[in-house]
Amino acid sequence: MLYYLFDYLDRNFNIPGAGVFQYISFRALGATVLSLFIAATYGKTIINFLRKKQMGESIRDLGLAGQMEKAGTPTMGGFIILASLLIPVLLFAKLSNVYIILLIITALWTGLIGFVDDYLKKFKNNKDGLHGKFKIVGQVGLGLIVGLTLSFSDNVRIRIYEKPLLSSNLGEIQRYRDMIHPTITTIPFTKNNEFDYKTLLFGWLPEEYTWVIYTIVAIFIITAISNGANITDGIDGLAAGVSGIIALTLGVLAYLSGNTKFSQYLNIMYIPNSGELVIFCAAFIGACVGFLWYNAYPAQVFMGDTGSLMLGGVIAVIALAIRKEWLIPIMCGIFIAENLSVIIQVSYFKYTRRKYGEGRRVFLMSPLHHHYQKKGIHESKIVTRFWIVGIILAILTLATLKLR
Repeated sequence: MLYYLFDYLDRNFNIPGAGVFQYISFRALGATVLSLFIAATYGKTIINFLRKKQMGESIRDLGLAGQMEKAGTPTMGGFIILASLLIPVLLFAKLSNVYIILLIITALWTGLIGFVDDYLKKFKNNKDGLHGKFKIVGQVGLGLIVGLTLSFSDNVRIRIYEKPLLSSNLGEIQRYRDMIHPTITTIPFTKNNEFDYKTLLFGWLPEEYTWVIYTIVAIFIITAISNGANITDGIDGLAAGVSGIIALTLGVLAYLSGNTKFSQYLNIMYIPNSGELVIFCAAFIGACVGFLWYNAYPAQVFMGDTGSLMLGGVIAVIALAIRKEWLIPIMCGIFIAENLSVIIQVSYFKYTRRKYGEGRRVFLMSPLHHHYQKKGIHESKIVTRFWIVGIILAILTLATLKLR
């Protein structure tokens, strides 16, 4: 909203300084500062409100050190993240941008799914919350919206240049081709760095059905990463910290993809208007860091599914929007490892129970962070080490821009 206000003032009244809102860097900085301010200033108020409404977490005794001490800690703290994310975005971003619209829908949609889950657990005495199939339906619905929008919107396009630029001639104008309704994406560690989804049709269907493949991929990614973030949210500060690191990585990738000179120099596809995602990523980072003020060990509030499902959903959609979804296995490696640890544990337990008559386990406990807790490692050390791994994965993700 502020963007449109100051753009109007600059064009019609030539007010000194009003034009600074045209710069993505300035608006990203403003979004970060405001999101931090909202989280730090009003976070305590939200926590007190949740405590007053008796939104304390019910803890099952799993035999983990310090676990029962957390009973009664307010949950649904995801509202702190949602407020400190969406308010700066509404103020600083271009609200007509198709990617910003998609991400606002994503944050509200996944936040609502998480809220219903938390609400059922707390107020309806349903320890399992929202049934898994309804969560999946909600995530599939979001995947359909995102996949179809990115497949058919005329505002979604990419630009591919004929050859990379050298640092000595960054100002050179090159020949390029624009693609509307693109079917290609970025694939790491390959020379041309591109993959066309139409190859997955294997000649069985006409190319115009590529959108079906892409939409299925979008549904799978959104569901997997959203659930991965949800599973990762098990100890103080883990999900918020890892999500902030991933958002910073996505912000860098969005800036490079939305800048003509950098995209030419790095020989990556230029995605018009994707630079606006930097503002969303900046607000996202500020919201995660601001939430950590209260969620770091010992936590004063838990984000609940209201926050964790939203974090994963937003990360997945940003990656899809900037055509970097094939970097998710690296960038979101912690979410995927947490997801896989649960799948492996459950699958192996069922297999051994059928074969030997009793279930056996690969991990002491799943998800993976509980395995390390069972080994006697303090949760704050586990969180710090996971953050370090997240930073390494972020560096490796950015290195794929040159490692081909």
